[in-house]
Order: sequence, then C-alpha cells, then structure tokens
Amino acid sequence: MRRAINCVILALAFAVLAGCSPGADGLVKKNTREQARNQSESGNDISVGVEGRLLDSETRTLLGQQGKTIRHFAQKYELDWRFVLAVMKAESRFDVSAKSHRGAVGLMQIMPTTIEELGKALDIDVMADPRNNIHGGVYYLKRLHSLFPGASPADRLKLTLAAYNAGLGRVYDAQDLAAYLEENPNSWESVRDALPLLSKRYYTLHKGVWEADRPRTGWFGNARETVAYVDKAMGYYEDYRLVLN
Repeated sequence: MRRAINCVILALAFAVLAGCSPGADGLVKKNTREQARNQSESGNDISVGVEGRLLDSETRTLLGQQGKTIRHFAQKYELDWRFVLAVMKAESRFDVSAKSHRGAVGLMQIMPTTIEELGKALDIDVMADPRNNIHGGVYYLKRLHSLFPGASPADRLKLTLAAYNAGLGRVYDAQDLAAYLEENPNSWESVRDALPLLSKRYYTLHKGVWEADRPRTGWFGNARETVAYVDKAMGYYEDYRLVLN
C-alpha cells in the first residue's frame, strides 16, 4: 500500500515538472494576475516585472512612442489615461496611419465631421498627426463623458464609449426609449437593451416615443456592433488597470 502511494506521489511530481498537472496553467495565470493586482494596488513600479509579461508587444511599443502624450492629455482633460489607451486599442490597434472606409483617421479613429469640429475648437489643422489625433480624441471623449452626469462612474464610461462608437444622438435615442419603457436611462444595461429597439423592425414602438414615428437620428441597425465595442474597450481597460499605474 505504501509503495502504491509513493508511486502516485512520484507520478504527480513528474507531471508537475512536465507542466501537465491538472489545472497548473490556470493556477499560474491566476497567480500572475493576482500578483499584478497586488502590485498595482500597492503603487509599486511594475514597468519591468509584471507589465513586461502581461502587456502585448503592440501596447509596449505604443507606450514607448506615445505614452507621455497620452498621459499628458488624459491628465489635462481629467480622464484615466488607461481608459484612453483602451479606446485607442479598440479603435485602431495602435496603428498611427489607420484609416477606415468611412474616413476615420489615426490612433483615435476620428471621423471627418468630428475632425472639422475639433479642428476649430482646438485649432488643429492636421488631425492625422499622432499627437494632434490623441489630443482631439481625448478632448472628444471628455466632452462625451461630461454629457452623462447622472450615471454611475462605470455606466458613465460605458455610455461614453457607446457615444464614441455610434454617435451621441444614438445613445440619446436609446435613453429616450429606455425612459419610455420605464427603465433607468442612465444605466448602461438599460441603454444596451434599448439600442436594438432603434431598428426599423420596431417602428410601431417608436410611434409612442417620437412625434416623427422614428428615432431622432433615424433607425439604427448596428446595435450589436456598438455593444461589442463597449465590451471590448472595457475589457482592455480592466486589463490595463491591473498592470499599469
């Protein structure tokens, strides 16, 4: 009996050394994430340790090139710079020359109509320039953020992301619809559930909300894309909060 137990112990030891113990990989990942969280909360410098292991190469490269600029404008407009970084990753994957089929440009993927508006407000001529693009994008995020004062901090960030992706008018329409359905218009969950109802399919519902029998910004068919965008950007943000101070 004792020999059998010893054999089992030896077998388990070899499995662990070989990296094939049940749940070993998950345990390592869990411990690494806990280490990152503990170091982040303690305020220790993690730029050499945990950050190097958990940050992807694209993020490390971007921070080396534009990290100071991101921090500068995030601080100027009172936003968490890691939130800005998350938006940037969701928008362009840190491609400074990115341009969408709709004409959005740069790291923050700023749309042509918004470029004109921001150019006048900030006296910026070339929005494709990385520094100018970051400045314009952070300024615009802050302005959107300021338009949802009644929301909780977490909901406010998600509503800001939805407005950045789909347009402020779409989010306002969803808030109108949420209120009509007796839901909290300042809750991202309520707005998220209302966004699909802005499509033409629900035109009979719209008649009870708007005089024109349709949303103020017209019917909206990209709700799934917007919800996915918010989830993705918030996921990046949570990851960055763990490993970046």
